[in-house]
Amino acid sequence: MAKKSNRPKIHLTCQVCKRRNYVTRRNTVNTTEKLELKRFCATCKVHTLHKETKLPNPKPR
Repeated sequence: MAKKSNRPKIHLTCQVCKRRNYVTRRNTVNTTEKLELKRFCATCKVHTLHKETKLPNPKPR
């Protein structure tokens, strides 16, 4: 049986246009605060601050 990962998937959301542009993983043990990175937003066509947001829960089938 596989172990539960301490690296959940997260979205990085642009703070200007509020679009979810990137999906990445973050180690929850070593990094306790929310992730903030300066990334390129294709909608804004400029480098902007992207903050961590949770992935939406998958819909049951």
